[in-house]
Amino acid sequence: MYIDISSIDRDTKRIFAAKSMEAHQAPSRARQVLKTGDVLVSMTRPNLNAVAVVPTELDGAIASTGFHVLRSRWLRPQYLYRLVQTRDFIEAMTAAVQGALYPAVRPKDIDAYRLTFHTPNQQERIVDKLEELLSDLDAGVAELDAARKKLERYRQALLKAAVEGALTAEWRAGNPPSETGAQLLQRILTERRARWEAGQLAKFEQQGKAPPKNWKDKYVEPAKPDVSDLPMLPEQWVWTSLGECFQVLVGATPSRKETRYWGGPIPWVSSGEVRFTRIKGTRETITQAGLENSSTRINPAGSVLLGMIGEGKTRGQVAILDMPAANNQNCAAIWVSETPAPPEYVFSWLWSQYEQTRRGSSGNNQPALNKSIVERVVMPLPPLAEMQEIVRLVDHALDQIERQHSAIDHALRHSAAQRQNILRAAFAGELVPQDPDDEPASVLLARIRAQRAAQAEEKKPRRTKARKAADA
Repeated sequence: MYIDISSIDRDTKRIFAAKSMEAHQAPSRARQVLKTGDVLVSMTRPNLNAVAVVPTELDGAIASTGFHVLRSRWLRPQYLYRLVQTRDFIEAMTAAVQGALYPAVRPKDIDAYRLTFHTPNQQERIVDKLEELLSDLDAGVAELDAARKKLERYRQALLKAAVEGALTAEWRAGNPPSETGAQLLQRILTERRARWEAGQLAKFEQQGKAPPKNWKDKYVEPAKPDVSDLPMLPEQWVWTSLGECFQVLVGATPSRKETRYWGGPIPWVSSGEVRFTRIKGTRETITQAGLENSSTRINPAGSVLLGMIGEGKTRGQVAILDMPAANNQNCAAIWVSETPAPPEYVFSWLWSQYEQTRRGSSGNNQPALNKSIVERVVMPLPPLAEMQEIVRLVDHALDQIERQHSAIDHALRHSAAQRQNILRAAFAGELVPQDPDDEPASVLLARIRAQRAAQAEEKKPRRTKARKAADA
């Protein structure tokens, strides 16, 4: 079994994904043979505190050299395990980090950490008390995590019901539409062509030219989606695609080498800011020169942004622009606000399709979406009045979900702070009383130092007689 940093669950501080492999499959970093009770401390990004204790079933497993393995004759495994979870240890290691792209500490940084030494008997009492207190806390945290997951499932069920018509079934029965989804789609397509023709006429006028004969024939109708394998929709709804309904554009990044392109008045969205949210401000801005010297464009407020690239969670996430802004090449801008359709409806549809959208990526080394794939993403189009009702119901429900999420997050932060207070008290000697019958820690520590000094002396190489003679 092989254990690397990804095998550690940073929340539970346990090894959850040891990898079974043949010796010839093991990476070059697989060099450390582990024993039951070893404490693993990830040296990379110590602020994330990826630590764990090796359980009995992983005795003999191989660990990555990305871990520093703590094994002590005088410090109990569970005592060490809890010690390296303290805020004091985490802050000390974070302060010792070297490197920016690959921030890490060295084994000697971890070994140099100073702690209050307790006798083995006192360590046992501290560990027992910690288990008693933290087990109750952990049970509460587990309940909070379960509640958070339940909220996520409810949110996905809500979005699914919304975009399939179940959420508004009763409303729909009592509110026959004046315009069907198919009629709305035709209106969107007619208005889209009209915008294209107006744009072409403006170009001809700017160039001082008369429109050529049959110039309108150059308009390319948006491709219709293949709906043969799609599920049935409620009556008055129709299948369409993002590319059929809306203009889809991909942004760009002005040259970072040109400082005059950056820091201007134009908001510029990076894909990392596209996170199932509304964007009201951006981390970076660009100048007019940056806009003119790149292929990015200013998207109107009400555009929906879709993350296109990323191995992590970014690809497939969506956001709504609440102000005009440009964007980078890693996200697509869907100009929903050019049409009568509410951006919030498109946002909800894409959120409900997050996993499916990610699976539609292309590429091997770094799976990604592209403009063509985004344009082909299908979407059900209800009548406009029903879309507005869906948005109203979903917004209300999502607001309630967000309130509950905030309450859970607050409780989790409180639990984390309480955990650190308990750990601090434990290692400061405030959690359990010292047994007067114990050998003083200072006496034991002095004996340990003496033994280690004697062992170090024994390991020194002895000079041979021949060498002594030569020296003489």
